[in-house]
Amino acid sequence: MAEPLKNLLHPALVKTMAAQITANSGSFNTTRFVDLATRGMEQLELMQRSLQIRDALTKTLPEDFVEAAAILSASLPQSGHTGLTGWALLPVSQFVAQKGLDHFDLSLDLLKQLTPHFTAEFGIRPFIHINQERALATIGPWASDANHHVRRLASEGTRPRLPWAMRLPALMRDPQPILPILGALLDDPEDYVRRSVANSLNDIAKDHPDLVAGFVGRHIAGASPERRQLLRHASRTLLKKGHTVALGNFGFAPLSGIDAVLSIQTESVDFGGSLAFTLIIGNQHSVPQQVMIDYVIHHRKANGSLTPKVFKWKSLTLDPAETVEMPRQHAIRAITTRQYYPGGHRLEVLVNGTVLAGADFQLVMP
Repeated sequence: MAEPLKNLLHPALVKTMAAQITANSGSFNTTRFVDLATRGMEQLELMQRSLQIRDALTKTLPEDFVEAAAILSASLPQSGHTGLTGWALLPVSQFVAQKGLDHFDLSLDLLKQLTPHFTAEFGIRPFIHINQERALATIGPWASDANHHVRRLASEGTRPRLPWAMRLPALMRDPQPILPILGALLDDPEDYVRRSVANSLNDIAKDHPDLVAGFVGRHIAGASPERRQLLRHASRTLLKKGHTVALGNFGFAPLSGIDAVLSIQTESVDFGGSLAFTLIIGNQHSVPQQVMIDYVIHHRKANGSLTPKVFKWKSLTLDPAETVEMPRQHAIRAITTRQYYPGGHRLEVLVNGTVLAGADFQLVMP
């Protein structure tokens, strides 16, 4: 069984933090910090542990944030020396976000120093929230920083809907201020950075689909394979929903003369097994057509209603009068993100965002 996420923050790590901070502060109360940070830790989940460690820092570092920031900065890994790194820096960034709001520039600089050793994407968000214009004036130039972790922070930290983090309502309403950052990073040499750009654009597409479709359309002409992949990933929500402009950006025209027949081989699926089905798709048009094929499983909920989940399948070009048979198996087994319930479910096939075929099946739980 996988190790619980909460164990990424543990008592031994707290003691290591204490030793590294003590080495840079003659007055740091190591014993009190460890006691406060680890008290009842076993019963706490990951973010609860992090916040408890943050609170322990608040009670043991100097009240003067300038002094505390200097100690934390000195405690980061230096050339040839170890220091605070990895998950130990999650509570540190939370400390900065809580205590450093009145020291705007100093705090953002410290978070920039921190991010090569552990992302500061959670820490910079309160600064964007309280003064977006000032924060973005600092964060924007990070898109051209020599360090790829800093460049990624410019994109990831400004995501309107960053998972596990506070949302940024102003950027959800109007994402225009971060588009220059995302545009500057479209051809970043690091895939790590480009994935962040794609995820941010996908966030924006949930509130402003036409804006993102237009952004992609302006940046796809002559795109390198890497940029094209980024823009495709950024458009994934729009493509699943059949957004006409988004489909057109990647050469998928509205359907004409496409036939699809869906058959299910396992009309009753035992939990832990697989749903087996086959799609036969053909092009009755006189010209070749590009098709993007996805499928949707409408999962039964506890109240008997159905909720859809789209799964990617395949993209291909169908020549005139060409027919293709496509078998598929979809595993239905325990996962952490979904609770399964017995009874009727539905499978549908999407072609260029349009439902062309569907069939029902039963899920049998043990």
